[in-house]
Amino acid sequence: MTDGVAAVNMSDRAAAERGGPAEKKYISFESALSLVKEEVDRALLSSPAVVRTYTSHLALAREKFFRAVSLLTCAMNSEGMIDPNAVKLAAAVEVLHLATLVHDDVIDDADTRRGLPTLQKKFGKRTAVICGDYLLSRALQIAASIENKKDYLDIDVPDYVARICVGELSEQINTGNFDLSVYQYLKIIAGKTAALFEASFFAGAVLSGCDRSEYGAYKKLGHYLGMIFQLTDDCMDFEATESVAQKPVQSDFEKGVVTLPVIRALRMDPGLKERAARQEVTADEISTAVVSTGGLSFTRLVAKRYHGKYVKLLDRLVATEDKKRRLAEIADRALYR
Repeated sequence: MTDGVAAVNMSDRAAAERGGPAEKKYISFESALSLVKEEVDRALLSSPAVVRTYTSHLALAREKFFRAVSLLTCAMNSEGMIDPNAVKLAAAVEVLHLATLVHDDVIDDADTRRGLPTLQKKFGKRTAVICGDYLLSRALQIAASIENKKDYLDIDVPDYVARICVGELSEQINTGNFDLSVYQYLKIIAGKTAALFEASFFAGAVLSGCDRSEYGAYKKLGHYLGMIFQLTDDCMDFEATESVAQKPVQSDFEKGVVTLPVIRALRMDPGLKERAARQEVTADEISTAVVSTGGLSFTRLVAKRYHGKYVKLLDRLVATEDKKRRLAEIADRALYR
């Protein structure tokens, strides 16, 4: 039992002995993150026997917990402590993210993820789809298990799930669409990737006890971070090795996924765009073109602009300097990873 859990239980027992309601015991960031990891492991390793073989395989992968860290940081109150309910919501966000990755790997026919065979590669596409669905339902169950749910109705988790699905579907509909505009692409990733970061920041804000007038700022920060994260990921597909990215690289174009570096390259080289439409362009040619036409530098510039918006808004946020420092470090990690 961790110190955080022990403290909560001792508080409950003391209150029970006095005959009054249990007093909520806030926990440290470190204890909260440790409990999130335990909760995610429990979701994967204690699932029903029929799916445990598959979810246990997912537990072998090394999680980054980027979204959980974001939520817990936003949930820090003025004393730097965290509401225990944040643990459940952070774990739910991570399990939901894992569900989207399982489905993404099926769509992309990916062989590896985080250095291990993907679920669809090891057990087949049908099994992977069903397991992804199970993880989605498990995430919603974890989110619904928090205490005093009526106090957190503002956090509409199903709505964010719907936005993620719409973003994913929009990406699939635009597979091979070499006329995709910058605006259209940014709108797609605002749902596909940024929505879950926005949900994480919003949930953390609600749990922090901050004034409701601050909720909008937290949502915007989460949106900006998600955009930074995806745009950086787009660049990594061309720049990073598979060992660094821990997933297949230089594969988006081969799957027909048109990302911002490619959009820029096609706009700067109309001849390349015409050949791409006739399926006469190889992945290696695209990789060369996104560098020579400034596709990568353009995408990095857009990511830095979102980073600038994030920093400017963070400076106006009503929060402790330590919390602001932590939130700034998260954005830096997303941009320079």
